[in-house]
Amino acid sequence: MISRVGSIHMRCLRLSYSAAGPPPLSSPLSLRRHFRRLLATTCSVGNKKEKVIVISGPTGAGKSRLALELAKRLNGEIISADSVQVYQGLDVGSAKPSASERQEVPHHLIDILHPSEEYSVGQFFEDARKATRDVLNNGRVPIVTGGTGLYLRWYMYGKPDVPKASLEIASEVHSELEDLQKKGDWDAAVQLVVKAGDPRAQTLAANDWYRLHRSLEIIKSSGSPPSSFRVPYDSFRESFDSRVTDCSLDNSSSDNTIEESKSTDLDYDFNCFFLSSQRLDLYRSIDFRCEDMLSGSDGILSEAQWLLEIGLLPNSNSATRAIGYRQAMEYLLKCREQGGWSSSREFYAFLSEFQKASRNFAKRQLTWFRNEHIYHWLDASKSLENVLDFISDSYYDQSGTLIVPESLSMKKDISKRETSILKAYRAKNRHFVSRDSCSSILDWIGRTQGRTADLIHQ
Repeated sequence: MISRVGSIHMRCLRLSYSAAGPPPLSSPLSLRRHFRRLLATTCSVGNKKEKVIVISGPTGAGKSRLALELAKRLNGEIISADSVQVYQGLDVGSAKPSASERQEVPHHLIDILHPSEEYSVGQFFEDARKATRDVLNNGRVPIVTGGTGLYLRWYMYGKPDVPKASLEIASEVHSELEDLQKKGDWDAAVQLVVKAGDPRAQTLAANDWYRLHRSLEIIKSSGSPPSSFRVPYDSFRESFDSRVTDCSLDNSSSDNTIEESKSTDLDYDFNCFFLSSQRLDLYRSIDFRCEDMLSGSDGILSEAQWLLEIGLLPNSNSATRAIGYRQAMEYLLKCREQGGWSSSREFYAFLSEFQKASRNFAKRQLTWFRNEHIYHWLDASKSLENVLDFISDSYYDQSGTLIVPESLSMKKDISKRETSILKAYRAKNRHFVSRDSCSSILDWIGRTQGRTADLIHQ
């Protein structure tokens, strides 16, 4: 072993030891892991692509904790792929890592924007790729984690070659849409862009002014709508589908095709994992998480109040469209209209809407990633240590093929029985189980929205 490694440039050996330090001699497991890391480092010299770990999953699945512990084990740094964590002040609703966690493990793309600013998937691609390069250049492991599917798709497969608007065109578009946006006349603005040449503008989410502006900029810059530009992911899928058709369709063959496709077509060797749990357990976890976000004086309602104070309105831009913040801002505006008064019934209606929107978001995430064949699905209910061992081993593995053991595997589809149970699902709150349990929040609403009297009324 020594003679084989001896000819490798000493920088590789220094990186291996600096990444984790010499293993304790009293720990055979640590010793094995260290030499596996050393072998992986030396084998990466040459034509091997650099490895990047990607961890995703539905909201509330535990992906952030997994990424944090994995970063400690692999000497990694975390790159956030969360469309809300980029905003300053939106901590609770985005489940942003704590200050102590960020001090323990370096995090990237968190708190980089004011909530009044827009952030696009194209900008994320540029920022995340730069952060990845920086982490690798420092001899550390990039661990990209988040649940924003489109961010992750562009990050791995590349972004469409859409022209960037000149300052003149951007100013022209702003002038055309400014009055309509001030009046809140979304329908008229959409029709303007449709007539300009983008019929798909009608499918945009209501009040997504950023994408409407961008569509008109692209039309004016190129003469074509955004949909006419080739998306790298589509090319990859076409290539993947043709390879699957050319080979047998058993599971192992399909797995090999995925590994071969990603190794030949992508810029990095992406090791991608999707962490989830049984749907019913996930929904319960999400409901409890929403309650936790409302507890205390510095919860999501306080952050939503701040957004209103700085002049933002719900559903007016990327930050205020985020799940939890939009519902909280709408609820607070209703309380404000009522002179700072809210009944417990209105509070529970808001909580129920918040929980339902979060569950529906998780459902959409599961549907999205079910079709992303590059991910290996892991069961979040299994031992964290076992999951960490599996991902760590896969990172150092040089075979090029990764198969999740049955003991850690998570099924992508749900049974008919599970579907029937989910249809009858109703949230069971853990904290706010009675009228009195929400009294502190209603009192806070009274103080902050202009009323100090007793607010517990039906």
